[in-house]
Amino acid sequence: MIDINGMAHVILTVSQYDKAKAFYARLMPAMGLETVFDNEGLTYFVGARTAVGIQPCKPEFAGERFEQGRVGLHHICLRARSREDVDKVDALLREMDAHIVTPASEGHWAPGYYYVLFEDPDGIRLEVNHVPGQGVLAEDASFNPGNDW
Repeated sequence: MIDINGMAHVILTVSQYDKAKAFYARLMPAMGLETVFDNEGLTYFVGARTAVGIQPCKPEFAGERFEQGRVGLHHICLRARSREDVDKVDALLREMDAHIVTPASEGHWAPGYYYVLFEDPDGIRLEVNHVPGQGVLAEDASFNPGNDW
């Protein structure tokens, strides 16, 4: 067996790089991820045992928006340490006038599942959640994502 130790990073390709940089530059530090690299081709945030980068798309795709149902990424979920932290993200998103798909609320995916679902300027969906204990790894948990992500 290979022992994976989490996900090292995710890089998102965006069509509105300047808007995305402003969005993530406000969101990521609030969640403990610092900007460690920033130029016209990549902005990279690191912290909380995770890294998120954004890069501009190729010129021929400029102006396109993310489509969740296409092949590829569905959404990214970052894990919070508490329900209160999810509420703080929800409040920050409101201050940022971000598009919130589902405000901070309980989900049915695992006992105590609490989350906020939102989109970046290109419509890429992100989630911040808190699941107490072992979440979907608990013996009595039943994972059933459905279609409401």
